[in-house]
Amino acid sequence: MLHTNLSTRPFYNDRAVKALLSVVALLTLGLTLFNAAEILQLQGQSRDARETIARNDIQVKELRAKAVEVRRAVDATKLTAVQTAAREANALIDRRTFSWTELLNHFQSTLPPDVRIAGVMQQIDNDGRRRVQISVFSRRLEDLEVFMDALEKTGAFSGVLPRSDHIAEDGVMRSELEAYYTPSAVRAAEAPSPESKTTPANATPSGNSSAGGPR
Repeated sequence: MLHTNLSTRPFYNDRAVKALLSVVALLTLGLTLFNAAEILQLQGQSRDARETIARNDIQVKELRAKAVEVRRAVDATKLTAVQTAAREANALIDRRTFSWTELLNHFQSTLPPDVRIAGVMQQIDNDGRRRVQISVFSRRLEDLEVFMDALEKTGAFSGVLPRSDHIAEDGVMRSELEAYYTPSAVRAAEAPSPESKTTPANATPSGNSSAGGPR
């Protein structure tokens, strides 16, 4: 009988070990190639981004240079003079087309019995809005408040506020009122056309809208 001592003659599976090492080597090579490809792709993207940033910087510098040239070409003094002349011309046209009759009719329809008007002055503010200053004599503060509320309800006046009050020796109070005034012709021009108010039959209104004068 043949007896084998495994401690002196160990058994080795050389083929399995070599196959395992080959698989590990192939995996390592594949990962290395994949990482190299990713690195090359990222480097290309980084290079494109740097080129885009450089082109944008050049365009920004060119636009800034053109803006400086335009500002130098514009004569600030002449520009200011043109703007002043335009405002004066608009003010003259506005005065010629302003209807004092319409304004006084508003006062006549809203003035309480114990309130009288001493003077009216109108001007155009920096935003192009017409502002009127009204000097009013009244005996009671309640009458003045009624007059202010009535002006607001006409729709032609907005932002009606008292700027100063002074009570004379006879007890009559003089108040300086200020309000924004929009003539009917301007309100008609700013009103939406009938076509814009038309709602389709199958449309469902989502809410209410309101329009008011400038404040």
